[in-house]
Amino acid sequence: MSAVAERVNDRLAMPLPATIAEAIALEMERDETILCLGEDIGRAGGVFGATKGLQERFGKGRVVDTPIAEMGFTGMGVGLAQAGMRPLVEIMFVDFIGVCLEQVYNAAAKIPYMSGGRQRMPMVIKTAGGCIGSAAQHSQCLWGLFAHLPGMKVVAPCNPHDHKGLMAAALRSDDPVVFIEHKALLLRKGRDFRHHPDVPDGAYTVPIGEAAVVRRGSDVTLATLSATVEHALAAAEDLAGEGLSVEVIDLRSVVPLDADTVAESAGRTGRLLVVDEDYLSFGLSAELSLRVIDLLGLSGLRQVARLAVPDVPIPAALSLEKAVVPGAEMIADKLRQMTKGA
Repeated sequence: MSAVAERVNDRLAMPLPATIAEAIALEMERDETILCLGEDIGRAGGVFGATKGLQERFGKGRVVDTPIAEMGFTGMGVGLAQAGMRPLVEIMFVDFIGVCLEQVYNAAAKIPYMSGGRQRMPMVIKTAGGCIGSAAQHSQCLWGLFAHLPGMKVVAPCNPHDHKGLMAAALRSDDPVVFIEHKALLLRKGRDFRHHPDVPDGAYTVPIGEAAVVRRGSDVTLATLSATVEHALAAAEDLAGEGLSVEVIDLRSVVPLDADTVAESAGRTGRLLVVDEDYLSFGLSAELSLRVIDLLGLSGLRQVARLAVPDVPIPAALSLEKAVVPGAEMIADKLRQMTKGA
């Protein structure tokens, strides 16, 4: 086996958290102003292992284990960013953002605007969201919440390549970035992803705000992000056997939102389905649908549909979680309904 093939195999065997830790380490080597704050991120390496080894490598001054005091250490991150540092602040689960939301949307998001652009805010808020059977208070995505509050970039990758490249881009950004990892993806290795582009050894960036077409199709466009890309690809593969060709687009970020790529695809297929693991009302699915309609005109599409979590808390029972969170079967059924008799 060649050295290149061995490296690819090694990458595919890596858990996603190890890839994220590598991305952060490469940026910390490149830029001494980057430091990390959060609960259990140092000695324990993070609840999923996404900061494992960083404290041993860079010291307790740059990888800081904090008390359970999200308001305090998020505010510390805002102050550090104002002082010229590039903090990465980890909020263990996105559901906990409520206890420090003041520092996020009234400080980090607004200070650059209120200073007339004189004060930058190079700060990454790294957190984990999504459903893995953890009930109502530990299963939300909430990227729609951050997107609704102006002033922040919002990123939600779906594979190791994009996690590494988007983390580098986030740490280099002069604007605050909310980086939402999906808990279900954090439990996987590279080979377990349906869409897994090669992960280069060194540092690289993936532009924030550019969607990716991860499966070509001609009958219907499906736009989604994060772990739902995996479900969308599974549904598309199943439906291909039924003669339905589904184009799958990974949005990769919510802010900026790449409606142009989605509109270009939907303009060809004539149909658009937006699937979202966040809540249905007042969220990404409605926003993206209307932006595509604005770009194509009312006559530019034959069908537009949305599939998202209904406006209920996530149930504790896995059977009930499956009933409300869009998975491969639910997505496939929705696509069949859209194209029935077409």
